[in-house]
Formats: sequence, C-alpha cells, structure tokens
Amino acid sequence: MATTSDIKKSVVIKFKDEPHLVIEFQHVNPGKGSAFVRTRLRNLRNGKVFENTYKSGEAVDFLDVIKKKMQYLYKDKEGANYNFMDNRNFEQVMVNEELMMGGGAYLKEGQEVTVLTLDDIPVGIEMPMKITLKVTEAAPAVKGNTASGNITKDVVLENGLSAKVPLFIKEGDNIIINTETGEYVERA
Repeated sequence: MATTSDIKKSVVIKFKDEPHLVIEFQHVNPGKGSAFVRTRLRNLRNGKVFENTYKSGEAVDFLDVIKKKMQYLYKDKEGANYNFMDNRNFEQVMVNEELMMGGGAYLKEGQEVTVLTLDDIPVGIEMPMKITLKVTEAAPAVKGNTASGNITKDVVLENGLSAKVPLFIKEGDNIIINTETGEYVERA
C-alpha cells in the first residue's frame, strides 16, 4: 500500500470510500512536531472540493487511473463540456468543465492532451507543462523602449487569453506559455 510520500498532483485516491482527485498538495515539515501532507481534493462523484491533512507516512489507497492520449475537438455550445477523440479507435468522450481544472482555457483544436479515466469515465485531463500559442493582438513596440529591467506589455493570444510578455513580442509571434501559471516563458 502507498503512503503519503507518493501523493502528487492529478492522482486519484480513495478517501471515505469515494474517488478523489488530488488538485494540490504540500509536504510540510515543521520545526516542531511531525511532518504532514496538506491536500486539496475534488470528489469525482459530486465535484465538491475540500482540504484534508494526512500524517506523514500514513497509508493511502490509490485508485488505478488510465491515461489516454486524446485529441481536443471542440467545446459544446453550452460551454459546459469539452469533447476529445481517441486517435486509435476514434471513440469520443466529453469532459465536464469542472474536471478540466482551468486547463480548458489553453486548449486549441487538434491539440493532444492526456485524458484521465477511472472505470471508463473521464475524471480530468493532464495538460502539457508548456504550450505554444500565437499572438493575435499586441501593441507595437515604441522606439526607445528597451528591455531594461522587467518591462512587459499585455497581448491577446489566439485562444482569447491575455498574457504579459516582453516589449519585443509583436503580433503574429508564437510564444510559449506555462499552463500552470499562465506566464510567458519564451518566444517559440
């Protein structure tokens, strides 16, 4: 049986006889007292999110989650579900927006992501750490504005999100964005 040292983001554990997805975790080792693991869990049956603390070394029951590479197709008209297709057997699945954990904002049609399934039911997705997006709107750089210090400007990306980027980025450039923080990483 696994212990709290095996807890990480996007794993599914059995807690109070229900499957729960680990959204966030933090190993804490205070100066006084014993170490513990603080977690934020999402119940996969009803979608409720709550926090739970485990003692260090406590036994945890992990559930087998199958990871499938799937291609993002589209978001339905109501905006509540994202549709994905398995490229091997062309099977399509819908993932509810609540299970996307904010990753839906970075998706573009045709992109491959990992869909997590438990008993053939989609329970979430694993986004790549970095994603390349095209800049669709950017204010032009003004002569004399140099990259002295950390000067940034706002741009709009092809998926409608905005990001703070260095002044030299212009409309039409492809940039790499960190999907966990939403921050600019580098020019592609």
